[in-house]
Amino acid sequence: MTDPKTVDIEGILDLLPHRYPFLLVDRVLDFDLAAPPRIRALKNVTFNEPFFQGHFPGHPVMPGVLILEAMAQAAGCLAHLARSAETAGRQLYYLVKIDKARFSRIVVPGDQLVFEVEQKRLMRNMGVYEARTRIGDKTVASAELMCAAKPDPAQ
Repeated sequence: MTDPKTVDIEGILDLLPHRYPFLLVDRVLDFDLAAPPRIRALKNVTFNEPFFQGHFPGHPVMPGVLILEAMAQAAGCLAHLARSAETAGRQLYYLVKIDKARFSRIVVPGDQLVFEVEQKRLMRNMGVYEARTRIGDKTVASAELMCAAKPDPAQ
């Protein structure tokens, strides 16, 4: 981690279990753990992404399900940052529910996605997050996500 309010790729690798080709967050731009906890994270979309080979050949489009996954990974970063501020112990955060998913524009190579995620509520080992993906000042996707924490079996 470089600055207390940003997280570089090395810090993200410490927060999330995901690895290439499934790690979909390149940098945490900023976060705030005060109520309500929130985070802004970044994904640079490049033509080298493996999914562009088949979705769609000749017209590369990032699958919406991967945009949802990327928002969930940003929520996982926020959950880990908030948790490490409170207690120790490694957890994995599983995406268990998606509500109100909306897509308003296709995402193509060269786009820079900014994920804005805010924690809405916590209940036991689950968190509900409001997530939005932007390219510049335009919202391209949004959803309400629920993630559940489970102990990391690798620990």
